[in-house]
Amino acid sequence: MPPRLLFTIVFIEGYCSLGAEIIALRRLIPHVGSSIVVTAPTIGLFLLALALGYYSGSRVAADYRAVVARNFLISALLMGAGLAGGSVNAIFAGTQAGLAYLIFVGAILCPLAWLLGQTVPILTNLMLAQRSGEAAGRALYWSTLGSFLGSVTLSLIVMQVFGVWAAVLLGAVMLVAGAALVHRPRALASMLLAGVAGISVAANLGDRRRADTAYADYEVEAVTREGMQSPLAFRVNNQVASLIDGSEPPRYARYVQHLRRILLDDLGFRERDILVLGAGGFTLSHREPANRYTYVDIDPAIRAIAERDFLREAVRGEFVAADARRFVIEATRRFDAVVVDVYSARTSIPGHLVTREFWRDTRHALKPGGVMLANLILDGRLASGYARNLLATIESAYGRCAVEVLSKSAVHSNVIVTCFAGETDAARIYVDERNLADVDSARSP
Repeated sequence: MPPRLLFTIVFIEGYCSLGAEIIALRRLIPHVGSSIVVTAPTIGLFLLALALGYYSGSRVAADYRAVVARNFLISALLMGAGLAGGSVNAIFAGTQAGLAYLIFVGAILCPLAWLLGQTVPILTNLMLAQRSGEAAGRALYWSTLGSFLGSVTLSLIVMQVFGVWAAVLLGAVMLVAGAALVHRPRALASMLLAGVAGISVAANLGDRRRADTAYADYEVEAVTREGMQSPLAFRVNNQVASLIDGSEPPRYARYVQHLRRILLDDLGFRERDILVLGAGGFTLSHREPANRYTYVDIDPAIRAIAERDFLREAVRGEFVAADARRFVIEATRRFDAVVVDVYSARTSIPGHLVTREFWRDTRHALKPGGVMLANLILDGRLASGYARNLLATIESAYGRCAVEVLSKSAVHSNVIVTCFAGETDAARIYVDERNLADVDSARSP
C-alpha cells in the first residue's frame, strides 16, 4: 500500500474513533448527565475496547485490506445510525437509565472502538520500513494526530456551528470513504457502502430540526398545565426548564413565579442589579422592567434559540456566555441578588456548582446584604443524603437560609433556598439546664 494512502486510512481511524467517543459523551448528557461517575467509566470502557481491538488486529495474518474495509463499513453503520439522536433517545426511552447506558456503550460505542482499534496493527503489515518500531511509530503518529484533530474540530467547530448531527454524519461519511480507499469496492461492496451512507444521512438529517448544540439538546413543545392558557415548554436535555403561556400577563413555571414574587413583592426590588446563573428560558425577566438582569449560561446559542422558538421576542437583559463559577470568581461588578438556576434535572447538575467553594464565590458577587436565591431539584421530603448534604453545604457558606419545598408530596421537587450575605454568629443549642431562649428572643429585632 502506498504510504500516503496508508497514513490517510490511519488518520481517518484516529479522527473517527476519538470523535465517536466525544459524540457519545455528548449524547449521554440528556439522559445520564456529564458527571465524573458517567464520563470516567465511559472513557475507561472505550479504552478497554480499543485495547482489545489492538490485540485482535495483531492476530490478523491475511486479507489485511479486506478486513480493514469491513471494519470501517461496520463502524460507519454503528456511528451513523447508532450515534444519531433518535437512536440514542430510543435506547433510553422506557428503559432504566443504568441498563440503557450499558446497552448504548456495550452495543454501539465499544464495538466501534474495537473495530477501529484493529486498524493500526493490521496496516503496519503493509508498511515498507527497515524497522518494526519505525512502522508502528509512524502509524501511531498519524492515528494520534487524527484523534487530536477529531476531538478539537468536532467539539469546537462542527458541533458549535452545525450541531451534533453534523459531527455524527461527518464521521460516518469519512469511514465510508476510508472503506472505499483501503480496498477498491466491487459491485456488491459499492452497494453496501452506498447503503450505509444513505442510512447515516437518513438517520441524522432529521436531527437538523432539533436544536442540539455542543452543550445541550433544546426543544420547544406545546404542553398542558392546569391554570395555564396554551403553555409552551422549553426543554433542556429532555427536562422542562421553563414554561410560558399565552395569557396576559403571561404565566410561567411555578418556581419562576415564586422567584419573581420573592424579588418583586417580598423584597420589593426596584432598579436593582440581578445576576441569573443559568439562563433556562429567560422567563425571570420576561416583561419585567423594574430591575436590571444579567444572565450567564455556558451555551452561547441558548439566547437565540429561546428568542426564536420559545419567547418569540427579545430577551430582556444582558447575556454573557460563560461558565457560572468562572464568572462569579472573576466578576468585578456586585449584584443585589444572585439567582442560581443551573439545575435543570438531577442528572444535569454540574459537580463544580454544588461545592462550598462555589457558594462562597456567589457571595463574592453580592453587594453587602445582598440575597442569593437557588432553585434546586431535591426530593420533596428533603430526606435523602444528597438533599441534606447540599443544603448543609450552602449554609456552611451563608449561615442559616430559608428553604421552601414547592411540591412536598412529589418524588422530586423544586426547592427554593434564600440566603442573605451578612455576618452570622455561631449557633448554640438550648438545653433544659441552660436555656437562653427567652434572652435571645428579647435581643432579636
